[in-house]
Amino acid sequence: MVACAQVDPNFFGQEVRFTTTDNLEISADMYLTENEDDPVIVLCHQAGFSRGAYREIAPKLNALGFHCLAIDQRSGKTAQGVENETHKRAKESGMATAYADAVPDIDAAIKYAYEEISNDVILWGSSYSAALTFYLGATHNDDIKAILAFSPGEYMKVKGKNIEEYAALVTCPVFVTSAKNEQKQWQGIYDAVQSEKEFFLPKTKGFHGSKCLWKLSPGHEEYWRAVGKFLKLL
Repeated sequence: MVACAQVDPNFFGQEVRFTTTDNLEISADMYLTENEDDPVIVLCHQAGFSRGAYREIAPKLNALGFHCLAIDQRSGKTAQGVENETHKRAKESGMATAYADAVPDIDAAIKYAYEEISNDVILWGSSYSAALTFYLGATHNDDIKAILAFSPGEYMKVKGKNIEEYAALVTCPVFVTSAKNEQKQWQGIYDAVQSEKEFFLPKTKGFHGSKCLWKLSPGHEEYWRAVGKFLKLL
């Protein structure tokens, strides 16, 4: 684990790094609670974003009793003024940065979270990474305690299969939410899930991905209530 100096006065986490199976170094922000026995949530961002998307969200999850690990995936760019360092390294190394190429990044994050933070790992995805949570959930059934998917959809195939096919193999509890008009994008995936599941749609139009929880997003309070209710059940 490599810790870096804290620069942003509003950043209350610690930067860590770890390596994927295809030898790409991942940058991540780790937010720990005061209780080392709390579960950990692996936070994955949407397209064009970075771990910075969770600078505001992670401390609130800490307050709910969850450690957090917000990662930079190789498919992304910037969020909240935080550059995606993993994407930068991947481009410099000539590595592919399409959505499905981020699977090793999330896989490595799950492994790091499980080995270094907590045996209770919850996987959280936004947009394309929300879709990938179902693939990772299906292939890590023994390691994933729950999935939270913000605006998932059939954005890509993974190993030649649709996301819906992997959703059918998930055995942990699943929570899905999105903007109000996005339900048709994830309904097939949601219907395929055979484990305990629930979804939330806002009364207002809502927002795409995890940014629905940002305080500047109108209606963020009702999203937070739904998320908190699901997490409390875990």
